[in-house]
Amino acid sequence: MKTDQYKLWTLGLLSLAFLGYSFQLYVSPPAEKPKEGKEASLADEGKLLWQEKNCTSCHQFYGLGGHLGPDLTNVSSNRAPEYIEAFLKNGTDVMPNFNLSQHQVNALMEFLAEVDKSGQSDPRTFKLNLDGTLSK
Repeated sequence: MKTDQYKLWTLGLLSLAFLGYSFQLYVSPPAEKPKEGKEASLADEGKLLWQEKNCTSCHQFYGLGGHLGPDLTNVSSNRAPEYIEAFLKNGTDVMPNFNLSQHQVNALMEFLAEVDKSGQSDPRTFKLNLDGTLSK
C-alpha cells in the first residue's frame, strides 16, 4: 500500500534527520565559551565552581536537581550572608567541606545571589496538575 510506503519513508527521513542533527551537536564546539580572566564576573566564577563541585547532584534550583540538600533558588534572600558563608566554608554532616578559599566562597555567594534575582521558587508551594506539570 502507498500509505505504508509513505510511513516508512517518513520514519526513515525523520530518523536520518535526528541522527544527523545529533551528530552535528556532538561534534560542534560550544556556542559560547565561559568567560575567563578579567572578563569573568564573580558570579560566572561561582557558576563554574558550582558545576565543578557538582552541587546539582544534591541541591536544586527551581525544584530541579538533587534531593539530598535544600533548594537554593532563593537562599540569598531567605538567609543572612554569614549563614551561607558558614555552610560554604565548613560543610555539614551531610554536605562535605570542600576547603574553599575565601574568593571561591565569595564567588559562590555571588552566583547564588544572581540566581536569587532570577525568580521565586519554593517547590512546596507548587500545585501538581493532573497532567504531571507544576504551576504556582
